[in-house]
Amino acid sequence: MRYETERTRRRGHADTATDTLARGLGLFSIALGIAEIAAPRKLARSLGMRGSEKLIAAYGVREIATGIGILASKDPAPWIWGRVAGDALDLATLATGLEGRNRKKENIGIAMAAVAGVTALDVYCAQTLSRESRRRLPPMQDYSGRSGFPRGVEQARGAASDFEAPRGFRTPDPLRPYTQPEPPRHPQPSM
Repeated sequence: MRYETERTRRRGHADTATDTLARGLGLFSIALGIAEIAAPRKLARSLGMRGSEKLIAAYGVREIATGIGILASKDPAPWIWGRVAGDALDLATLATGLEGRNRKKENIGIAMAAVAGVTALDVYCAQTLSRESRRRLPPMQDYSGRSGFPRGVEQARGAASDFEAPRGFRTPDPLRPYTQPEPPRHPQPSM
């Protein structure tokens, strides 16, 4: 029998490539959000959209919140759909940069192509997760009768009472403060 973890149980499907894609999109959202918050002026300048710095930073906050939602939720499908809506908003905002005498229209086109590519991944992931999350969850294995002690709790009591931690497990000499006395050395039993 296969052991079911919280990760496989929480979305109503086995750990699939779609689950991995959802996690990747969540991490991507957080990374993109950090970039948008850290360098909104540079992004706005590279797109020829000066004056949009606050909007770019706000989009960064949205990306981080969505990424955290994807990674932390039991069902990331609604959060992935939120990414799709955010992508549509990003595309609409980028499209405003194509108007007028923007000298960076080529950069806008590259950014729109990148957003469209990620949007396709978001739509695929959201649709797949939405289909899979409608399935009933498989029953969980019942491990409530297990204690973690193969020989029983009574046999485990006192089993380590004569154990002494090896010298290497204690504070190493270079890290020990000068004021701390040397630990007593126990003579090794002779054989």
